[in-house]
Amino acid sequence: MTNLLWPGDHRAGDVMTDQALLAAMVAVESAWLSTLVDAGLAPVDAVDLRGLVDPQDCEVLALGAEDGGNPVIGLVALLRERAGAPAGRWIHRGLTSQDVLDTALMLATRSVADTLADQLAEQISTLCALATTHRATPMVARTLTQHAVPTTFGAKAAAWLNGVVDAYRQLEALSFPAQFGGAGGTLAATTELAKLAGRDSPAGVAVQMAHTAAAALGLDNRLPWHTTRAPVVAIGDALVGCTDAWGRIASDVVTLAYPEIGELSEPAGGNRGGSSAMPGKRNPVLSILIRRTAMAAPPLAGTLHTAAALAHDERPDGAWHAEWDTLRTLARRTVVAGSQCSELLAGLEIHAERMAANLHSADVGGEQRAVAELVGNEPSPTYFGAVDVLIDESVDRAQRIVKERR
Repeated sequence: MTNLLWPGDHRAGDVMTDQALLAAMVAVESAWLSTLVDAGLAPVDAVDLRGLVDPQDCEVLALGAEDGGNPVIGLVALLRERAGAPAGRWIHRGLTSQDVLDTALMLATRSVADTLADQLAEQISTLCALATTHRATPMVARTLTQHAVPTTFGAKAAAWLNGVVDAYRQLEALSFPAQFGGAGGTLAATTELAKLAGRDSPAGVAVQMAHTAAAALGLDNRLPWHTTRAPVVAIGDALVGCTDAWGRIASDVVTLAYPEIGELSEPAGGNRGGSSAMPGKRNPVLSILIRRTAMAAPPLAGTLHTAAALAHDERPDGAWHAEWDTLRTLARRTVVAGSQCSELLAGLEIHAERMAANLHSADVGGEQRAVAELVGNEPSPTYFGAVDVLIDESVDRAQRIVKERR
């Protein structure tokens, strides 16, 4: 998948493409049909529906989706036709379109979260190494764009590390619940099937089937959440947590790569950073593109929050529909930014001599002098605060998290 107006989109590969989402929807329908069969409520042999569709079906389903407002209606008709009798008539029984689409989106975004967790873990390792290696590489700390006090590049890398670790923990805390509620979120059709089949406790059978289907898909159990959109909002917020952390890193790199500062450079390669008008110019393009995502991501998550707040009745009239492509766009862009940030950090060029020179030429002793005067002493020869302790604590925290993941 490519996008002329979102350079780097190819890095997301097939993440949440039409083909990937179609495959996820079919997987949901197949898991539910198998659950009906195994529960003895569908008197047919199990059929694996995943072989009944191919990527070429996406265009037909997309064109037909406007008539019903979502692509599931056309998909169900297609699956029933291709499965034939008698299995076809049992496909989708007990489900509603929202069950299928919500559950498919959870499958797709769980895969996104796995990809992002790998990216973040790689970045954590890189940043731990940077913080440790440069714990004593002196540089100027800047506050409100001005020289402030001495620090080290290791301390700056540790601050980046803490942001990435926070994003990682937010991502790892996510839940990806299946959605099996039926037309009104009451499991009424499935309960009726169990009742007609003479089962004791038909409602209990219906609830257990929802749990079984969720387990088959590797998703979490949750009561129907048709108009309680916390799972979607939480995913959006976690994605923005990632882009926030990466945007903060990219913003530092952009600033420190100014020619008049020259303390950092992006990894060089090919024609990257080139200009159409000024040959030889080298722009920090990775950082620029990461910042672009960090700026664009929060409004997308804001749309998810707005949709959640306006989800009423037992199925929203437009709010639910606004989520789908918003979530896809946010997910793909986050994966792209994560890949770009991993590359940026892995090849980042640190110019220690420029850091030292800038520090030497700056007046960064104001705070130190003020503290010394307070107690009537002369300033100490070095003034780096608790940098070593802060770096050690940041690295230890990060390494524990990565170790737990393994």
